[in-house]
Amino acid sequence: MRKLMSALTDQLNRPLRDLRISVTDRCNFRCTYCMPREVFGRDFRFLPPSALLSFEEIARLVRIFIEQGIEKVRLTGGEPLVRRDVEKLVEMLANLPGLKDLTLTTNGSSLARKARSLKDAGLQRITVSLDSLDNDVFKAMNDVDFPVERVLEGMEAAREAGLWPIKVNMVVKRGVNDTSVVDMARHFKGTGFILRYIEYMDVGTTNGWRLEDVVSAADIVRMIDAEMPIEPVDPNYQGEVAQRYRYVDGSGEIGIISSVTQPFCGNCTRARLSSEGLLYTCLFGSFGHDLRALLRGGKSDADIEAFLQRVWRHRSDRYSEIRTLETVHRPKVEMSHIGG
Repeated sequence: MRKLMSALTDQLNRPLRDLRISVTDRCNFRCTYCMPREVFGRDFRFLPPSALLSFEEIARLVRIFIEQGIEKVRLTGGEPLVRRDVEKLVEMLANLPGLKDLTLTTNGSSLARKARSLKDAGLQRITVSLDSLDNDVFKAMNDVDFPVERVLEGMEAAREAGLWPIKVNMVVKRGVNDTSVVDMARHFKGTGFILRYIEYMDVGTTNGWRLEDVVSAADIVRMIDAEMPIEPVDPNYQGEVAQRYRYVDGSGEIGIISSVTQPFCGNCTRARLSSEGLLYTCLFGSFGHDLRALLRGGKSDADIEAFLQRVWRHRSDRYSEIRTLETVHRPKVEMSHIGG
């Protein structure tokens, strides 16, 4: 590996530290806030296999990103576990020198049978999306009649396999699952699982987002604190997006991701790679930079490094801080395409 260059920073002096990689645009759920069935129905045209980055192409890009400062990689989707043989990619990435943290976000539907092979391949941790413990609410949100029990079984399998600690992400939407906020906290309190609440965000343009559907971080804190007192905790590292709170009685912690009401753009160190190789510098990005064309066009690692440096140095994204009616309705990439 070549010697690291001086820190790569953007226009707001934010370093490049984290890379989220969508390995597929497909998912076996049709969550209403991400892939609503009325848009992603039977006739929806997903990317053909030939359009997806190969595992070798992804590994090559990650190696280049590491040389530019990336320390953490998270595999996302769609649902990453529907990508065939994804364990092979995990193994390839786990063996790259300089990568400190390799994680994956999943809906948990395949974890019961995949957890051990993912751990054996070198995956370190996972995050599981789970929006309610109430089966009626959960099934209505995933819209494929998938039961909570099978996700919980997968989480236990992941714990037993050593994929730990496990974070649990709950997207909170007013009038849909906000009544589950305290139930979720009560269930996971004292278990070691780290529950994180996510404000319903205006990612993409197909989920019918409205500001009045957002349950604010402040409201979530009040709901939990009223029954189980919590207090704020300092972040673990620069760029951590979740505001941390711990239970006063010492029985664990929760996190809240408040992109809508308390933006954290100023500390964002993340880049995102879509499944067909488009590089996005913001979750709310309108367009991506085509790395696949460079890979398949015969460009050298040095060429790709130079391209990446230009993109990041010109980055000035801060969508959540300047969110207005005008920006809310601008074209944006869908969450299922870019990863959460």
